[in-house]
Amino acid sequence: MTEQQILTETIGRVGVIRLNRPEKLNAWTSIMANQMTRQIRAWNDDDAIGAIVIAGEGRAFCAGADLQGFNQRLADDPDAAAPNEREANWTQLIRESKPVIVAIHGYAVGVGLTLALPADVRYAAEGARLSIRFVKVGLVPELGSTRLLAQLVGLGHATDICLSGRMVPADEAYRIGLVSAVVPQDDLFATALAKAEELANNPTAVVRKIKTLLNDNATEPDLMRVMEREGARDRESRRLPSHTEAVTAFLEKREPVFNQ
Repeated sequence: MTEQQILTETIGRVGVIRLNRPEKLNAWTSIMANQMTRQIRAWNDDDAIGAIVIAGEGRAFCAGADLQGFNQRLADDPDAAAPNEREANWTQLIRESKPVIVAIHGYAVGVGLTLALPADVRYAAEGARLSIRFVKVGLVPELGSTRLLAQLVGLGHATDICLSGRMVPADEAYRIGLVSAVVPQDDLFATALAKAEELANNPTAVVRKIKTLLNDNATEPDLMRVMEREGARDRESRRLPSHTEAVTAFLEKREPVFNQ
């Protein structure tokens, strides 16, 4: 039987995934990747779920890839140590997903950081340390991180972080825009959950349209193309029940209730 390397639960409209290899500081494996992918796809198809939180059990969020697995694959075929197709699709999955909030404590190293980069919001606990450490093991960053990191923190900071492989303390990660906030570790999950609940209670279909626009337009040089995409999504949104509910709620002087 395959080891269950994640724990899952639902809290209201929020799905929660916890990386569950605490004895290995939640070192990333293909099994973990596949289990997470299946769960997120299931929640994306579930109207009862509006947002997802990813956190880690034990002393760290994720201390990187399981190097024992790398060693075994290298013994068979050096090319096999690269991310397989299902792992590489992680970034596309998260960018197309319902909102994803990542709660980082302890270490987020290598893939432990790159898996968080395509998420919508990242929070760090006080004392957390983050690193794209690939250069230290003779590899290059993956999962789109050479672009995603530069988009978040700027090319100068991204270059320093990637070429040095150094640890970035939580307060610096916040200062350069790598995380949205730094909170006491005891408050980390509650903070992530509160943000997930906030996003989950917005109209899910519209939230996903906005995510698509942000992702598609981030590197679009043609402003007219940006506005064309926005116009098309706006026309779609005007026909959704959530827009009718928002207008009705405004006229009735009450808060709208979406996702009924």
